Amino acid sequence: MDKKKTYRAENSPRAWLFLLPAIIFIGIFTIYPLFRTFIMSTQSNSILNPTFIGFTNFPVVINDPQFKLAMTNTFIYAVTVVPLSLIISMIIALILHEKIKGSEFFETIFFIPYLTSVIAIGIVFRYLFHGQYGFINYVLEIFGIGPFDFLNNRNYNMPALIIFGIWNSLAFNIIVILSGLRGIDKNYYRVAETFGASKSEQFFRITLPALSKIITFLFLTSFIQAFKVYNEVFALFNGKAGVGNRLVTAVFYIYNKFYVEYRYGQAMAAAVLLFLMLLLLTFVQRKIIEKLTK
Repeated sequence: MDKKKTYRAENSPRAWLFLLPAIIFIGIFTIYPLFRTFIMSTQSNSILNPTFIGFTNFPVVINDPQFKLAMTNTFIYAVTVVPLSLIISMIIALILHEKIKGSEFFETIFFIPYLTSVIAIGIVFRYLFHGQYGFINYVLEIFGIGPFDFLNNRNYNMPALIIFGIWNSLAFNIIVILSGLRGIDKNYYRVAETFGASKSEQFFRITLPALSKIITFLFLTSFIQAFKVYNEVFALFNGKAGVGNRLVTAVFYIYNKFYVEYRYGQAMAAAVLLFLMLLLLTFVQRKIIEKLTK
């Protein structure tokens, strides 16, 4: 007797037919640009008549003080915004999960920024951070602090960007953490309360371990997204990289090289370096998080 064959989707021509539109889309808009970036990074800065020059662009970019500044700013932004936004998101999600009065309303309010354009939010934040009539300075003056010229003083440009970045990333984090909290079996908490476990013990022994995979996902995706920060800088500083271009980030550096200075090969070399750095950091972070959550 012939053995029954186990069905596998990858062996079905019909399955590949349904996947074909998505494969074509991914190939054209994701895979091809990636390969094209690597190719252009080894070519001269001419886009019409490019010539192969090997890895010459990479030392030029690495030794560029502006690139070093861009990577430093990006790193400071990422290591500050990501953990702070996750901690604040966790606190807000826990409060909303307690079924406080009007929690559904507040969930909607917190989710609205995720649906709003970053540029539109940036325009609002420019008014909030204004040195003379900004609302943030108005609040600080009540406590006898400030005023601070966040937008025109380069010493305060980074704090303003970090505040904006944290606020902008809260919406998605809160929704994902809330969905994770609602997936935890409530019987765990009932048993813990029976044995006299405090709220903090329940959090660290039940809630946090149950959310470990979600937190890992948010941490990795948020860190990658933070390293690609561009829209926030563009929106907050009206198309500029802060005062005197001191707040240039990695993506802002790539944009300037490509569209402003027309150094296409160097721009793509910077993009490749950013890609490799993100790949390495993601791998290291994943290994660290896996050890911490075991």
